[in-house]
Amino acid sequence: MGGALLGGWLERGIARHYLVVEPGPGAEPFRNRPGVEALSSATALAANVKPDAIVVALKPQVMAAAVGDYRRFAAGDGLWLSIAAGKTLSFFARALGEAPAMVRAMPNTPAAIGRGMSVAFAGPRVSMAQRAAADRLLAAVGEVAWVQDEALLDAVTAVSGSGPAYVFLLIECLAQAGIAAGLPADLAQRLARATITGAGELARLSPASAAELRENVTSPGGTTRAALDVLMAKDGLEPLLTRAVLAAAKRSRELAD
Repeated sequence: MGGALLGGWLERGIARHYLVVEPGPGAEPFRNRPGVEALSSATALAANVKPDAIVVALKPQVMAAAVGDYRRFAAGDGLWLSIAAGKTLSFFARALGEAPAMVRAMPNTPAAIGRGMSVAFAGPRVSMAQRAAADRLLAAVGEVAWVQDEALLDAVTAVSGSGPAYVFLLIECLAQAGIAAGLPADLAQRLARATITGAGELARLSPASAAELRENVTSPGGTTRAALDVLMAKDGLEPLLTRAVLAAAKRSRELAD
């Protein structure tokens, strides 16, 4: 996710200089890009560096072990932007020794192509100018919404943060269903991918609701109606997806500990 954001910022010239701390291979695609300096650890940061923004793009499972290396920046006036699922402002205050000026945000991977969806929450130390800066960073890679309740980010994570994986799974399942119906595998995969992406673009551009778009495709007694009778049954897609989202939101809350 950090790479998706950085790629979007580089494409749009958001900043002149980026210090990327990445001990693994994640920074390799950006190492030779103008304005990018890749470092293997936080200890390699110069003592006098004063970043305008610190973007925390670590997996929540490794956050506790890694974020303490950045304690010296917590008392400064730089903006902190965290995209880690589940890790609350209280967690960062404990890990850093004090609460930084932090915006928590949950973007998603379509940010890599400028079509991301991010939802953000601003902590009490965040100034209006810093909130605007965070909005510019997130808006550079897609749409941005803000919430006033930090707890809502767990549900946001479950819907839009993890949501692209659900859509990719739908493409997989639709292709497999096509194969089961007799289509060659390559054609089934092509049809599934084009159908999902095309329908998504239609939903994005149309003023009609998703329900209206669905009804426009559905003829009484037709083929679509036969399929929707299965998908919209009491044990169909809606309750299944609800259980999935609730499971993801629960896991997000668990990651706070």
